Amino acid sequence: MEPPPDIPASSSRGLQWFGRTDRGKVRANNEDAFVGLQFDAREVHHLGAIGDAPTQHLDFAFAVSDGMGGANAGEHASRAAVDTITKLLPQSYQQSASGLDAGASDVLEELFARVHRELVQLGRSYEDCSGMEATLSLCWFTPAKMYFGHVGDSRIYYLPAGDDAIRQLTHDDTHVGWLFRSGKINEREARSHPRRNVLQKALGGSNQFVSPQVGAVTYASGDIFLLCSDGLVDGLYNHHVTDVLRAHDFGKKDLNLALQIVNESVARSGKDNTTALIVHVL
Repeated sequence: MEPPPDIPASSSRGLQWFGRTDRGKVRANNEDAFVGLQFDAREVHHLGAIGDAPTQHLDFAFAVSDGMGGANAGEHASRAAVDTITKLLPQSYQQSASGLDAGASDVLEELFARVHRELVQLGRSYEDCSGMEATLSLCWFTPAKMYFGHVGDSRIYYLPAGDDAIRQLTHDDTHVGWLFRSGKINEREARSHPRRNVLQKALGGSNQFVSPQVGAVTYASGDIFLLCSDGLVDGLYNHHVTDVLRAHDFGKKDLNLALQIVNESVARSGKDNTTALIVHVL
């Protein structure tokens, strides 16, 4: 995939984030997982569900994963995916510090390959994890750019400051996603299609090799990024998501925007686990 056109660089030096996950109205357990990290080459710190921090000296990563598999394998898969990211990202910081542009695709492809191998190994080693798979959508924020990698049907959205048109940066790895991108069906038809959740690509399971979609955005002050599981968009159309994001007062840091948007989605649908992780550029 060709990365989206660059947007003029900004002098912004901070991020604000909000995270929330809910098992919904139907599922007995929650197979979604999300993580926020602050890291350099030596150490990594887990972030809380709500927070803000400057970006001058450390990189940030945010990820959402939706697990699949029998018994409790889905929960193990999504948790293993985000835990593996936590272990691997500090090892990749050196490429970031020396200028990530030249090797961004290689770094992210290797990161996803190692997550994939970890899930495959766990699936082979433990009966409870047999056949487990996971989606993974990852945003890596350096001081000027956000690099992303993606496999599955979780999503990364981008709402530029002053723009009312939200953009889905990632491609759903489903046939229905391809039909929508090709203009053969509209958003309403894609949301109601009986095979909308049938994945063509996921990490783990019996897949021998998984190639992620990668890209980059040069972000600016006021930009908003949303990482979410497919359960969120089962309850909300894109214009509903945009309305909620645009209506939020980001000056009120104690209000969890992700909680609001997850609750609205669950109220409208709730058939699946629902997760949102929102990053606002200060």
